[in-house]
Amino acid sequence: MPVSKPESCDSRVIAHVDMDCFYVQVEQRKQPQLRGLPTAVVQYNEWKGGALIAVSYEARSAGVKRSMRGEEAKEVCPQIQLVQVPVARGKADLNGYRNAGSEVVSILARRGRCERASIDEVYLDLTDAAETMLAENPPQSLETMDEEALKSHILGLNNEDGSDVKENVRKWILRCNADHRDKLLACGILIVAELRMQVLKETEFTCSAGIAHNKMLAKLASGMNKPAQQTVVPFSSVEGLLDTLPVRKMKQLGGKLGTSLQIDMGVNTVGDLLQFPEEKLQERYGINTGTWLWNIARGISGEAVKGRLLPKSHGSGKTFPGPRALKTVSAVQHWLNQLCEELSERLCCDLDQNKRIAHTLTLHARAYKSSDSDSQKKFPSKSCPLRYGTAKIQEDAFNLFQAGLREYIGLYGVRTQGSDHSGWGITSLSVSASKIVPIPSGTRSIAKYFHGQSTSLFSSMQSPDNLNIETTLLSPPGSESYLEVNSPKPKIHFPGEESWTEDTMPGLDLQEQKVNVVKDEDLSCSLLKKTQDGFTQDISPLLLSGCFEQNQNKQQRVFSKDESQFKSEHREQKGKRLKDKGTSSILKLFKSYNPLGSSSSPEHNKTVQSTDAQLTTDFQARCHSLAELSDVKLVKESPTNSCSYSRDKDERRREAWSYKLDEIDPSVIDELPPAIQDEIKAWMQPRKRPNNIVKRGSIISHYFSPTKKS
Repeated sequence: MPVSKPESCDSRVIAHVDMDCFYVQVEQRKQPQLRGLPTAVVQYNEWKGGALIAVSYEARSAGVKRSMRGEEAKEVCPQIQLVQVPVARGKADLNGYRNAGSEVVSILARRGRCERASIDEVYLDLTDAAETMLAENPPQSLETMDEEALKSHILGLNNEDGSDVKENVRKWILRCNADHRDKLLACGILIVAELRMQVLKETEFTCSAGIAHNKMLAKLASGMNKPAQQTVVPFSSVEGLLDTLPVRKMKQLGGKLGTSLQIDMGVNTVGDLLQFPEEKLQERYGINTGTWLWNIARGISGEAVKGRLLPKSHGSGKTFPGPRALKTVSAVQHWLNQLCEELSERLCCDLDQNKRIAHTLTLHARAYKSSDSDSQKKFPSKSCPLRYGTAKIQEDAFNLFQAGLREYIGLYGVRTQGSDHSGWGITSLSVSASKIVPIPSGTRSIAKYFHGQSTSLFSSMQSPDNLNIETTLLSPPGSESYLEVNSPKPKIHFPGEESWTEDTMPGLDLQEQKVNVVKDEDLSCSLLKKTQDGFTQDISPLLLSGCFEQNQNKQQRVFSKDESQFKSEHREQKGKRLKDKGTSSILKLFKSYNPLGSSSSPEHNKTVQSTDAQLTTDFQARCHSLAELSDVKLVKESPTNSCSYSRDKDERRREAWSYKLDEIDPSVIDELPPAIQDEIKAWMQPRKRPNNIVKRGSIISHYFSPTKKS
């Protein structure tokens, strides 16, 4: 419902510029021989000559209307030239018209705040420009006046006495006794006339304009005298304009609200609203809408011109009327793919030209059910976070359609096979991208963080299909879970490195870490990371349990880099910080362990008999892979000394870990062995349970402490 906005106390000059049968003008610029001839632009559908979507004024004067089809238009006007709209992906391609509209907007924006309302409509706030002209170069100081300004239509100006119309307009503009509001309008007349001539000169397009004190009146005035003319609404002429204006002609009164005014209130013109007090309208339509109706009856509107040169959203849609309705899931998926391909292309163009990203993908559809009494039920619109890349948008849009279809016809009514039909049909389908915002400063492609790598390595990452824009960068807040489910994590293969073994460690809740790597004989274990501008890429190819039993098991790994180069790269990376990867269940550490992947000494195998012992060994090895927490180097464990630890070393180990009891996750404690649970509970409640001397293997500190060197 409309919401009333208070009008500014200051006088404003607002213009609404509307292009004259814009699609026809664009085609005539491409084919100059069509100028001056009756011309119409028709849809790509050839049935009965195609539907007319734009009709020139020459054709209108011959009786052609937009509601006609091509064949009917030729019967009315045999000389009419029918130009087919460009076609792409099986539907009308409007990109050429959008680009032409952008040319016009760039010219109009030179003199004031500009709001692009559609492909061929623009609002302009010329208040500042008019104030400047009135102060520095008022109309009275002009020696000559633009001929186009003198052609203006000023509502309320009496031209019935046979006097020269242009001379009357000149006198009105040059009035010295006019109030401040009309003086600003006079400056607005000159500014808009100049802009319209500039548009004609640079683009070859004509346009009409309305000039008033607010957007509502300017919009009404722009269509009163067309083509290539401008109309002015002084404040004194507002009542006369609205008194006889049909209520359905007013913006936002063409739907249910306008019907209710006509049927329930007997209101046929905007002027009829003047008979109702504000309280009566508020009682019937609510406070906000009632106040809005009371205001528009008096020509009051506080809606501001928003400085927007770019569209707020991008969309692509197609209708399937009558027998062309889509009746199978496979047919819907085919057209969704076409629409998403166009949407992705426009999003990538917007990203490249305007450095903007969209955050929300929405699917809209109109449907019917042939065998259901509830055939008027609307197909629900569905939205989700937008992922860049044609394939991703296609996948998400199809998932949204399936969710909407299940809701529309019931959970068990959806057929997934393309040849089956469940009594439903889709008559309209569209996808749109919204919540478009500028890219945050400092954002860059992920390829820039891999200095020195081959350009070809990232060529696929730069293509539109792979333009995920570094998913974590472009995904809106709250979309992380969605992305984890729908997009597999890519594996990056580095050229020249033939056999790296990659082991993904579960995230640990660690704040600051340094990695100390010690070479034992000819095997190196390392944690490489590259960090820049807050983006972190962790590459841990050798974090396996066997890495800590180096003398007992020779891992088969091939490195393309020699040892000195490997150590040199590590020194460059040493000292940098690891990003917090979040807390993960400790069970994940055990589930990924493969005891067959490494062999141990016979003595050690005798001690590791049970499953718990194997899990304990792996947990100890994995925790050693992050040994920087205690700044202890990784060395080979001696079986003879593995069970003898002095009291002072236990204290030093606990001090080195620097754990905080209030940071321990209770849900993780419940997953630990009972003996470890008892130990942690003893830490958390030291006064209720004294420390007991326990055997080796039942205290959690033993799983984190380093082994003694033999």
